[in-house]
Amino acid sequence: MAVLTESELIQIRRHLHEIPELALQEKETHDYLLKIIKGFNSEFLTIKVPEELPTAILVLIKGSNPQRTIGYRTDIDALPVEEKTNLPFSSTHPGIMHACGHDIHMSVALGLLSYFSENQPKDNLLFFFQPAEESESGGKKAYEDGIFEGKFKPDEFYGLHDNPELPAGAIGCREGTLFAGTTEVNIDLIGKGGHAAFPQNANDTVVAAASLIMQIQTVISRSIDPIQSGVITLGKVRAGTIRNVIAGQTRIEGTIRGLTQKMILQIDQRLQDLCEGIARSYNMKVNLELNQGGYWPVENNPELTKNFINYMKNNPEVDFVETKPKMTGEDFGFLLAKFPGTMFWLGVGDPDSQLHSATLNPDKKSIIRGVNAIKGFLINRMGI
Repeated sequence: MAVLTESELIQIRRHLHEIPELALQEKETHDYLLKIIKGFNSEFLTIKVPEELPTAILVLIKGSNPQRTIGYRTDIDALPVEEKTNLPFSSTHPGIMHACGHDIHMSVALGLLSYFSENQPKDNLLFFFQPAEESESGGKKAYEDGIFEGKFKPDEFYGLHDNPELPAGAIGCREGTLFAGTTEVNIDLIGKGGHAAFPQNANDTVVAAASLIMQIQTVISRSIDPIQSGVITLGKVRAGTIRNVIAGQTRIEGTIRGLTQKMILQIDQRLQDLCEGIARSYNMKVNLELNQGGYWPVENNPELTKNFINYMKNNPEVDFVETKPKMTGEDFGFLLAKFPGTMFWLGVGDPDSQLHSATLNPDKKSIIRGVNAIKGFLINRMGI
């Protein structure tokens, strides 16, 4: 197979869009990707399917005079969303959709891989087709399972995310944090239930929870540098069964978003302090569970990102946009905490929709424009 053409990439993307699969269930997607990859020129290629993560694919392209191994990651899973685009290539899997554009991500990666399989790069290139980005922390699983060892260890790592707000093919990036890190928050307050008419014989967890919720609102405003940014949202509270019974248990569920790992740990500690204070003040048990998983902040490496931005800014064929950080999460942040690298946006020109929406419909022109921009950058990077 020669280098994939734009029309071939569009057809590949459409087929991938038809077969979305959830985290760690990407069997059909994996098999389709592997079939295409095995059709490329294999002279410089080593393909690995790790036993520990069987829907992942690693492809190493051996460089002609390697000074480093440059990693490129694409995610392959989809979301539990019922598609409403009415496209002729809509999802054939009920209740599942590529509503975050991972079909675009994969198509761009295949375009790059096909080019460099026919045009041997100077440095080694490592392509990582990663399962389970939307949930299950696939990047963290891959790292902890040891799949980036030996010749499959990247010296630096790059990855993109599509952005419907940017014009098709535009590249967006920034120094510092691109995506926030996220932590799931679960708080269980355990007191003593009782009759509404006899509060002195009970220990009301609703009152304690109300106090805790209000105190948590001060964490961002009084414990975090106002020049920086963080979010705590408590989106679910569950307590009681009927109006005339004091609730002996209350559960609060929420999420933390922070732009640096240091900030997230600081917020975590303040939550712990507040929960301990409520437990003492109301004489009840308060259990706090914090689960960050692999969704660390996407903190771009300063030197590599400055180089990336300079290349994109100075390339007359690239529409470059300096972007602001987003409070959404992305599990590439965990890998960037282990390997230096850069994440960036690829515009897909669908401003009327947003990521995770049932109507997301990326512009097909973004695929080849993304391939060309990233291909040019990688060639430039290998010359430095």
